[in-house]
Amino acid sequence: MPVFQDINGLAVKFFIQKDLPQEVQAELCETITSLGGRVEAKVPRQGYILVQPGTAEEERLRLCWTSSDRPDRHFVPYTYVEACRIAGMQLKQIFTEKGAPIPMHIHPSIANINARSALSSRIMHSGGDPHASAQSARVILADPNTEVFPHLVKTYQGVPNKYIESYLWVKKCIDKGTVIFTPLVYKNPGGRRPGEERTQFTEDDEEHLCQWIAAKIPYKETGGRTGNRLYQQLCDLSSDPEYAWVTRHTWQSWRERYKKNSARLDAIIARIVEQKKPIPGEKGQYGYVRQSEEKVKRTRKKRGRAEEYNMPPQEDYSNAGIPMDPGYMIPMGHHIDGDHNLNMAMASLQALANVGHAYPGILPVQSATPLDRAAIRKSPAEEEMEDTEESPEWAVRVGDAPPPPWSSKRKAEDDANPITDKRPRFLQESLLQNSGEHPPLPTATLLAIANLHVIDQSIREIARDFRFTVEEVQEYYDKCGEMGLTRMRFQRMREELAAKFND
Repeated sequence: MPVFQDINGLAVKFFIQKDLPQEVQAELCETITSLGGRVEAKVPRQGYILVQPGTAEEERLRLCWTSSDRPDRHFVPYTYVEACRIAGMQLKQIFTEKGAPIPMHIHPSIANINARSALSSRIMHSGGDPHASAQSARVILADPNTEVFPHLVKTYQGVPNKYIESYLWVKKCIDKGTVIFTPLVYKNPGGRRPGEERTQFTEDDEEHLCQWIAAKIPYKETGGRTGNRLYQQLCDLSSDPEYAWVTRHTWQSWRERYKKNSARLDAIIARIVEQKKPIPGEKGQYGYVRQSEEKVKRTRKKRGRAEEYNMPPQEDYSNAGIPMDPGYMIPMGHHIDGDHNLNMAMASLQALANVGHAYPGILPVQSATPLDRAAIRKSPAEEEMEDTEESPEWAVRVGDAPPPPWSSKRKAEDDANPITDKRPRFLQESLLQNSGEHPPLPTATLLAIANLHVIDQSIREIARDFRFTVEEVQEYYDKCGEMGLTRMRFQRMREELAAKFND
């Protein structure tokens, strides 16, 4: 069946705006004829008037030929013919009311220009007017994925005959062939329905409520029993089977129940508290939260002797975090590569693993016969010491009293078993002094001493090479702190002196 034929097989009539370009009119006539329609020289009573939107002629034609007596006469843009050819069907003029186009407004929330243009064309091809303002429009089309959409719905929800719809609403209406606005659904405004009785509080409800308050706020003077949060927390436990009774009332009802009957319920709460005797601040009580962790204070690292002598950082000589043998010292100028560090670290980890295997876990040995705890508690094998009683083994001498027995016992044992291998402390110190041995120094101290020797040696070499005193070179080096700069200065001074006193 051709596109532009009605159910009776008659051709659909078209009237073309006369001031359209001739080539456009010729193309329209050819397309309409090929699709089974007919172009009329006069305005038909039933059919389509093809216009160019936004022109004065289009406005004139609407003023002249818009009539409620001719509901089947429609004004459409001349692109309507091509749209019907592409759709393969005659597009219905659904966006009309009493023969007039429904005014629509495309909200700026639909920011895509191409989408706005396509939406506008689709509305006009279906009989609507997409160029109305937001105030005069009956339908405002907006993007439902933006924040402005619910704001528009809330703003105009009380305005009759004004609808906020999604841009997808246009396509839905065209597909269904009729205009269907988004329906309104009933939202419960709250409160009881007429004739519905409220849930009465029972003695069990009050008992549960008092148990809850006694556990959370056992002492009224701490405050908080009439606050909202206490009862909101109670209703948050409704999913717990132990607190299934909570769902009988809202948190507001629980709060009002206590507030209006506080004098009577406080006495019940006091009896519960007297039985349980909770300590203020126990875990679980309302208002007490876990104290935040204290931040570890970072102590400033003191400057060592290596930094005082402008030494490179300690990391240049040893790697932190890699355990080394006690007393191990890395030679100056020696670099440790990453593979060596990795091998040392892995070796340390392996050593820790070996230590763990060397000491197997000690498991408790289960007794063959169960213990009678009650009998053991009644007749313990040991005796309890009194507070004023002291152990005779470690008694302390008081005043002019004789020495305790343990002191003479220790002395007698020493006299009976003299230790020949033990060397007196003063003898050990004298041997160290005589032998010339010294205790090992820390690594940083050894490095500082070595660095000082290198500096002194360099200063003496500069003084010797350029024939200056060591004190002069030392004084300049202390000022600049650069050995290379010191050498260049005294070399230049010697050259200038040699050039000036050439004789």
